[in-house]
Amino acid sequence: MSDNRGRGRGDRGRGDRGRGDRGRGDGGRGDGGGRGRGDLPFRPAGRGDGDRGNFRGSDRGRGDRGRGGDRGCGGDRGRGDRGRGGDRGRGGDRGRGGDRGRGDRGRGGERGRGDFDGRGRGRGDFRGRGDFRGGRGGRGGAMNYGPPIFRQGEPVPPPNPAVTKTEDDLLKALTVSGKKTPHQAKYPQRPGYGTAGRPVTLYANYLPLTLTSKALHRYHLDIAADSAGRSAPVGKKARHMVRLLLNEHFAQEKSGIASDFRSTLISRTKLTEGQFNVRYKEDLEDDYPENARVHVITVQYTGEVNPADLVNYLTSTNASSMLESKEEIVAALNMIMGQHPKTDDGVASIGANRHFSLRQDSMESFNLGGGLSALRGFFISVRAATARVLLNVQVKYIACYNQGPLANVIGELRMNNTYRLEKFLKGLRVRITHLARKNSRGESRPRIKPIHGLANRGDGGSSGNPPKVPRHGAGPEQVEFFLNEAGPKPVSVPGAPEPKSKKGKKPPRAGPAEAGRYITVAAFFQKEYNMKLNPNLPVVNVGSRDRPVYLPCEVCEVEPGQPAKSKLSGDQTASMLKFAIMGRKPGQNAQSIVSRGVGVLGLGQPSNPTLAAFGVNASTGLITVPGRVLPAPKIYYKDGNRTKEIRSNAGSWNMIKIQFCQPASLKSWTYLQIDVEGGRPHFNTSEELNIALEGFRKTLRSMGMGVEPPKRGKRVILTGKNDAADIGSAILDLQKAHNPVFILGIFYTKDTGIYNCVKQVCDVRCGIRNVNVLAEKIKNSNDQYNANVGLKINLKLGGANQSLQKSDLGLISEGKTMLVGIDVTHPSPGSASTAPSVAGIVASVDANLAQWPAEIRVQSARQEMVADLETLLVSRLNHWRKINRNLPENIIIYRDGVSEGQYNTVIDKELPLLQSACKKIYPADQSKKGLPRLAIIIVGKRHNTRFYPTSEENSNRDNPIPGTVVDRGVSEARDWDFFLQAHSALQGTARPAHYFTVWDEIFYPSRPGNPGGAGAADVLQDLTHKMCYLFGRATKAVSVCPPAYYADLVCTRARCFLSDLFDPLSLDSGGSTSGTEGTADMSRMADVVIHPNIAETMFYI
Repeated sequence: MSDNRGRGRGDRGRGDRGRGDRGRGDGGRGDGGGRGRGDLPFRPAGRGDGDRGNFRGSDRGRGDRGRGGDRGCGGDRGRGDRGRGGDRGRGGDRGRGGDRGRGDRGRGGERGRGDFDGRGRGRGDFRGRGDFRGGRGGRGGAMNYGPPIFRQGEPVPPPNPAVTKTEDDLLKALTVSGKKTPHQAKYPQRPGYGTAGRPVTLYANYLPLTLTSKALHRYHLDIAADSAGRSAPVGKKARHMVRLLLNEHFAQEKSGIASDFRSTLISRTKLTEGQFNVRYKEDLEDDYPENARVHVITVQYTGEVNPADLVNYLTSTNASSMLESKEEIVAALNMIMGQHPKTDDGVASIGANRHFSLRQDSMESFNLGGGLSALRGFFISVRAATARVLLNVQVKYIACYNQGPLANVIGELRMNNTYRLEKFLKGLRVRITHLARKNSRGESRPRIKPIHGLANRGDGGSSGNPPKVPRHGAGPEQVEFFLNEAGPKPVSVPGAPEPKSKKGKKPPRAGPAEAGRYITVAAFFQKEYNMKLNPNLPVVNVGSRDRPVYLPCEVCEVEPGQPAKSKLSGDQTASMLKFAIMGRKPGQNAQSIVSRGVGVLGLGQPSNPTLAAFGVNASTGLITVPGRVLPAPKIYYKDGNRTKEIRSNAGSWNMIKIQFCQPASLKSWTYLQIDVEGGRPHFNTSEELNIALEGFRKTLRSMGMGVEPPKRGKRVILTGKNDAADIGSAILDLQKAHNPVFILGIFYTKDTGIYNCVKQVCDVRCGIRNVNVLAEKIKNSNDQYNANVGLKINLKLGGANQSLQKSDLGLISEGKTMLVGIDVTHPSPGSASTAPSVAGIVASVDANLAQWPAEIRVQSARQEMVADLETLLVSRLNHWRKINRNLPENIIIYRDGVSEGQYNTVIDKELPLLQSACKKIYPADQSKKGLPRLAIIIVGKRHNTRFYPTSEENSNRDNPIPGTVVDRGVSEARDWDFFLQAHSALQGTARPAHYFTVWDEIFYPSRPGNPGGAGAADVLQDLTHKMCYLFGRATKAVSVCPPAYYADLVCTRARCFLSDLFDPLSLDSGGSTSGTEGTADMSRMADVVIHPNIAETMFYI
């Protein structure tokens, strides 16, 4: 296992995940003889090793061990959609897997990104937690292999000429005006459109909208607590209350009303304001119960929004034009476009804008195993662009609980740890099947209840006759409840029919009774319903802890379309990727948007009366936009003493018979061999190991590195008892014996826990550079594998792998410009409630952009802005001065992980911290000259814009050609942004990176040596593109430029150090996850402070 670690932001590139190496629980299921380990991933020193949780099983698992490429051999791991994540899923975006260096030695692979919603940021190879059985795959969602190019063979419509003219006219007006408009006072204006590169025409996943010219009326909704004092509903209940409000009080107007079903209404006509009593009833109920709880909903008028104002603004060529209500109008239009799917019972709407069909004729699903299935659906968002309003539509994937019998879901899990099972099931809505009810129309009236948990000791403790539960998760033959035989059966009796009540009052719940007896759940259902229950299935509680309502699994059906809350296992992730990417060509996604998407989203007016009522029309054809293919730079290595030029092919190249441009020396190094007790050793003798190490050393030397023979290493055999301590002791022993600068970890299998342990000890406690490999890979002396590992070793030792010619790096080559990358990672679903957010910063130190030392900070949970940014930049500037003996004149910052809504916050909060850091460091004479000059570019990876080639000759693996840049057609002329697809996606639809300039003192202003002006657009695009060829861990162009990519890796490494918080392995009755309130553990800062020995190295690579 190597430390080429990706992080997943939702859309994960398909990679080999090492399937089956974590063990599957159920004791003794594995093929091998290895033992389940008890304490990894570990808790850092001083915090206890922890335990892996019960029911781990003694064998390591049944799956393949590694399945192809190791993480160490890939370059760019395919940063799929975070959705953080979307996009911190990151995704997660993210999956770095890849066909990791197919073919040519040293070549990494960048995966394309399917767009499924990953749970949080992930870590490259999902953990595969021991309790999930993994993915079997299902029948749904057949992979239809259609034309690889969208609309292949059909005439390609040209980009809208009216849009191009408006873009040009507006840009000219902005340039002639020479004055800062209100918009430009916040962000720099677009200096011009790029002109470099070969022109191409592309399809984009946008549909044009035609809007009404009439003003719309906006109202604020406030839902109060009910008449009994219970808190105001949220989520699905709030959505249902808004539906009831519209049905009961605005029945005549509701076809012309749209809502976010939370706090806002948009209406085409004026509505009555005031307070409305809204009675609660379930779906399909005939009448309101007499004693129905009542919520008071206040409807308050907040003003008009006029879509015509937005159209006028977007078509205006007036440089000083400004529309303060733009975001409000766009929000109103999003409600209108989302109204149809949100009110369609055959569609599951997740969040504000993701919609998944549940109808059998249009539902696309795939069984992931472990009780989950993947659904294919659509994301929609209204976007403002020059001269038009567009609807962004993107294919999306989400993992949901399997619908159907709860017993089947639990059976697929094969999960013996009842606390983990409860965590998996908590909040899951189930339909109770044994109490059939119908309304007057003969329609079934389902009873749907959320699962509170499993039956547990202490349930109903405040009642006179509490249930008798011997243990957590007990079965129906063990759980007893008190059956009141003197009167009507209370609701808390499992399966009791609701007694009739003239006044509609609920019968009393379980409590003291004058006469009665205790009976088991199994006996009750045998007696009342002639049902024989499975004694091995747990009893679920659909009531509460204080007032439990017990049901057997056999009478619970899981409702469809419920998103999974837990992180996917490795096998489930692989199955999701198979469904989302394998065999799913970009052209098929585009075709799906204009066919299935139109139906699910109701974009045709006959099926969507809301659009007709609001006068909105959505085209059902994708737009075309102009793009350009930028030329690839020449890459330089060494061939002996000579510099050797390498030309890339579709963004990739190889290192055959060439060496690093600046190879490092490796003198004192050793190895740490990690095996498992009872497992089959990969090396039967020390001689076999020595032969493998010599082959590894030979490969590194052939790449130009000076590598001495290794010192004698150590072998650790994991027993499952004190594994973390044993690994830590072994590394300390090696340090004491040899004082090595580098340790090669040789793992018997891929294992995130072992990886985290080794990294924390080496990076934080001991300060020793480390790379980890798989024993089976290094044993085979695979040159390609060894070369990919060598890419990281050379960087960790301070070397430079490749370089570009000076002219390709422009002002960077002068040695007066420092590039900075900043990112923040947040707790993901399943993280501990005390997990903090972590900020990472990297900064270049040389004109070749080879070395990027880094620093890490812990901060409050889910805080996106970097709190300690001033100190972090001061540290990077001091290190630059130490290396270069001066301070940089320019600082270009690529800021990752910021959503569009946070651009202002970067300027308002982070920019002053950056400027303050510079004032502290720079002498007065340089400050008077306006130094340093700053530029801040936001890097977006979690967006939903995709481009599709219009011809085969302008495509690469059915995606646009690497180097494709788009700055027209889907953006606003007043903003300085562009989309760049620098990489080649091996599978799936390539996602371009989005770059948005929020501050510029470098590129546009004219000064000696910098012409600035309109050419600044080409300068920034060209620089960003060419930097993508300098990512040192791959022999290929990567999807985002190195400053952002490296900052991302730094944050991923920080998650390793805090793995007990970000990815806790066990859950007990007192466990708390990120779904609950908690205070971030800020005391963990010491656990992310890198040891001084390696603090100024690329320890994270």
